[in-house]
Amino acid sequence: MADGGGPGEAAAARPSPAPVPGLNPTLGWRERLRAGLAGTRASVWFVAGLGLLYALRIPLRLCENLAAVTVFLNSLTPKFYVALTGTSSLISGLIFVFEWWYFHKHGTSFIEQVSVSHLQPLMGGTESSISEPGSPSRNRESETSRQNLSECKVWRNPLNLFRGAEYRRYTWVTGKEPLTYYDMNLSAQDHQTFFTCDTDFLRPSDTVMQKAWRERNPPARIKAAYQALELNNDCATAYVLLAEEEATTIVDAEKLFKQALKAGETIYRQSQQCQHQSPQHEAQLRRDTNVLVYIKRRLAMCARKLGRIREAVKIMRDLMKEFPPLTMLNIHENLLESLLELQAYADVQAVLAKYDDISLPKSAAICYTAALLKTRTVSEKFSPETASRRGLSTAEINAVEAIHRAVEFNPHVPKYLLEMKSLILPPEHILKRGDSEAIAYAFFHLQHWKRIEGALNLLQCTWEGTFHHVSVYPKKELPLFIHFTAGFCSSTAMIAILTHQFPEIMGIFAKAVLGLWRPQPWASSGFEENTQDLKSEDLGLSSG
Repeated sequence: MADGGGPGEAAAARPSPAPVPGLNPTLGWRERLRAGLAGTRASVWFVAGLGLLYALRIPLRLCENLAAVTVFLNSLTPKFYVALTGTSSLISGLIFVFEWWYFHKHGTSFIEQVSVSHLQPLMGGTESSISEPGSPSRNRESETSRQNLSECKVWRNPLNLFRGAEYRRYTWVTGKEPLTYYDMNLSAQDHQTFFTCDTDFLRPSDTVMQKAWRERNPPARIKAAYQALELNNDCATAYVLLAEEEATTIVDAEKLFKQALKAGETIYRQSQQCQHQSPQHEAQLRRDTNVLVYIKRRLAMCARKLGRIREAVKIMRDLMKEFPPLTMLNIHENLLESLLELQAYADVQAVLAKYDDISLPKSAAICYTAALLKTRTVSEKFSPETASRRGLSTAEINAVEAIHRAVEFNPHVPKYLLEMKSLILPPEHILKRGDSEAIAYAFFHLQHWKRIEGALNLLQCTWEGTFHHVSVYPKKELPLFIHFTAGFCSSTAMIAILTHQFPEIMGIFAKAVLGLWRPQPWASSGFEENTQDLKSEDLGLSSG
């Protein structure tokens, strides 16, 4: 629910430029030595283990013990092997079922997760992964993490609804909560990140609000906001909390946000004058900037919801000009939706030309809005039968390619735009390229697709003809341990069945396998003598 963010946050989120070839610093001898030792650590441990085993072969009597084990295995009956393989098959089957359930619920393997978190530190993996702050490997890791930020991060929904005025209506009607605990917990973390700082103890009202953002109970948060206003009538964050959670209509929320704007601008000007005095004052300025940007953004959304769309567009444009670093917070997506409502398609194209850049994070709003603009030029006269006879024109090819690009980015959106899946209230946080982002996009943009005649028809034809039978992107490969447990369960079950049905043949096969790793001639004689003794005992028992 928190839409604001500091300039430092935005700067850190922006992908860094690609390194220029030839300018990478060469590794020193210490770095090369450390890398070589890290790569050979596993081999050294393996060789050391083999050497220790060879050195202790006589004290441990490994040869005699190996011969005794071989004799013991040969003396076992087929029933034992049936029980052994059957039990192994059952245990591996249970592990396989658990791994399959855990993978479908959490998207990862339980065994791999435990191995990485517990066994890797024992093997020295953490030491090799930790590098010095200025080392080239550390720089490459940070650059990679910044480049992958847009693909794996959970983002705040730029068009999230108001809790009191919109989400609560759903609760009143249905008696169900529209937001998950996980979603609300992320919002609470956003509030503490953007609306608090280290200097809150200097102002009693900010100290109260710092506790309010940590409260899980909405009535407790609202009560704390009123306490902050009693201490300071110009506490902007208190008005923000009341506008978000207590106001039952958009009109009431807008009134509270206007009061918050008046207080926020005053505090922001004071922070600007003191920003160079100390690092604490700089942190306070970042916090006050976040509060001011959040208030103006929500005021623009109030104006959009109340029908004053041109006023909303003006507020958003001024906000993007006044705080350029905060464009990474996807304010342009709010602007795109408002411009589409005005049917100002030329302005929409201008915004897309600025933000549909390879260096900026993509979103469903950008990809599908670009597809909508290209579809708009050809959708009215488009006919699948005509296109199949004469072929696609250049404009139609461009529209189809734009739809392809959008569907490849998020394949969940077409089902919501084509109303094949019912819409629900969008969450406060979305996962890029996921179902939550598709819900958030379709919830606000479905009306814009319906307004353009034939747009949904072209989308349906392109999607069904190309992507309808394609599995959802991106695919999740099954972990190695699921394949391993499935194969182990199947193989042991097959061995158990064969041993039970054909004990003699499987006994001969087992002896042949054991003969492959039977001890050397120094142990074979003892093994044969023991075997003859067992046979003679068996003959004596049978004759008796």
